[in-house]
Amino acid sequence: MRHNNALILSGGGARAAYQVGVLSAIGKIVPKGQPLPFSILCGTSAGALNATMLASYAGNFSKAVATLAFVWRHLTPDQIYSVGRWPMASSVTKTIMSLFHLHNQNTSIALMDNAPLQALLRNRLDFSKINDAIEKQQLTALAITAMSYATGESTTFFQGAHHLQGWQGNRQKGTPTELGVDHLLASSAIPIIFPAHKIDQQFYGDGAIRQKSAIYPALQLGANKLFIIGVSGNRHPKALPVVDSGAALRAPSMAQILGQLLNSAFIDNLEDDIHQLEIMNQLIHDLPKNKKANHDNLPTETLIISPSEELNTIAHQYLHTLPKNVRVLLKAAGGSASDKISSAASYLLFTPPYCKALMNLGYHDAMWEKDRILAFLED
Repeated sequence: MRHNNALILSGGGARAAYQVGVLSAIGKIVPKGQPLPFSILCGTSAGALNATMLASYAGNFSKAVATLAFVWRHLTPDQIYSVGRWPMASSVTKTIMSLFHLHNQNTSIALMDNAPLQALLRNRLDFSKINDAIEKQQLTALAITAMSYATGESTTFFQGAHHLQGWQGNRQKGTPTELGVDHLLASSAIPIIFPAHKIDQQFYGDGAIRQKSAIYPALQLGANKLFIIGVSGNRHPKALPVVDSGAALRAPSMAQILGQLLNSAFIDNLEDDIHQLEIMNQLIHDLPKNKKANHDNLPTETLIISPSEELNTIAHQYLHTLPKNVRVLLKAAGGSASDKISSAASYLLFTPPYCKALMNLGYHDAMWEKDRILAFLED
């Protein structure tokens, strides 16, 4: 087994197509047919779906990323959520009725029905291969994070080697279990948009919502090197955006509010996490040798790949590819200006043109970092 390299895939709905582009590039960089170059896989929301696909093909990384890329290239919105007029109208009606306590208390409420996603996952994933990969020491652990609505805890469900133990922290816990489709549906249940999912008598939602630290599960599972694929270009220095003074004076629309909430959940926490880790590693690097031994639990190396372009800007170019009913719903929540709904739409744009654009961007960004990636993957 190689060093405990951990691959961390954050959430972000359709934005996770960028991760597939990065992984495809790594598949070209490493020798064809070799096993998974990461011993620990940590995924949240859509990132959990990508991580699980990699785990199920741990013996052949090239095949894993090729299969993953095939699925994303041919992905359409109707494979993720119901796009028909009546299913969507029914979901909206139930959501409104819930405000007056007129709904079934045992039914989770959301604006969209993601039943098609469940069928896609059952068709594409073979969870029995995860345990095979662990037994062959091609994988140490696969971790999927969700949020419990009952307790508010960020819960990481993981399947891994026998020596790994669960953990309990401040609103964070790790639970060893045999993973399945239910854990993926729970981790990817974006609040308000997709319904919460039930596991062991508790309802769970998207794991990014209460996840204080995206890297924490990897550290608990013994990772000493972190490879992180983000879904935001906010880490790249750039000029502050020019805000239209008239728009700034207008009250934000529901779509704008939802977009900022999703950005806060999926992007900001991870970026803060990375920033704090970089500061800690630099401080430890400057310590005398006799003091460094006290901090062996922190990763010695991190590599972050994140978009070189703003994904909201790319999403704006492909809004027209969304199903008409979804566009109507977003515009009803965000007004007539399409730029106001781009952020929220970027999480729902499971359309071939948008996903391919993000995959191409991820591929080129990773190839630009080829030397650093090779250096990271060396034992």
